Amino acid sequence: MEIDVLVDEAFEGKVSADWLKGVARLVLEAEGADPTAAMSLVITGQDEIRQLNAVHLGEDGPTDVLAFPLQPDEDEEDGFILPPDGAVHLGEVIISYPQAEIQAGERGHPVQRELAVLLVHGVLHLLGYDHDTPEREARMKAREAALLARLEAVP
Repeated sequence: MEIDVLVDEAFEGKVSADWLKGVARLVLEAEGADPTAAMSLVITGQDEIRQLNAVHLGEDGPTDVLAFPLQPDEDEEDGFILPPDGAVHLGEVIISYPQAEIQAGERGHPVQRELAVLLVHGVLHLLGYDHDTPEREARMKAREAALLARLEAVP
């Protein structure tokens, strides 16, 4: 599995790219993702995520995590032309480090735990999970909780 991580310069040293890759890999493996799966992760700031949120989702405000899946939904026709490299390109997860700090403070846990919560959520979106109906939201929340429990059990 290929997991590319880009941490904006302002947040370098606050989070380990290797740790982030480990969290993403745990989710991908637990979900039975294709071994050739590839994804990207960006840790960025409030202004950047606000801009992406406005352009792509029409929401003018900061958010904690955005996921841009490249795999079509099961009920949609494939509109993407996929590269011939043999990899299954899942998409990209973008996390706002400042928002993760805010939410960690509100929830009374370390920033690293909040980053794990957001990353698990984002990767599940890349794999087709969603929270657009009560049933799908319950399924996604249950899977997030199970994956975070597995992550906390890893030494």
